[in-house]
Amino acid sequence: MQLTEPQVWTLIGVFTTIVIGMLTVVSNSFVRVMRAEFRRLDEKVDGLRVVMDARFSSVERSLDGLDRDVDALTRRMLGEET
Repeated sequence: MQLTEPQVWTLIGVFTTIVIGMLTVVSNSFVRVMRAEFRRLDEKVDGLRVVMDARFSSVERSLDGLDRDVDALTRRMLGEET
């Protein structure tokens, strides 16, 4: 068989079409999966952000209370009681 026969070129065309089609299907599936995973990751990060904001607010309130207590103790020790 030589490359000049029409059947050979037909088989080459069919094989090329199948390979390109499979590459298209696989790449589309890969992109779809990656987008879904990125959305899921974004949701997890948003949830973590909410939790961390709540915890930082709690720590900030504790530090405000601690600052008030240290200020009162300092005034008492230095004799600046008001």
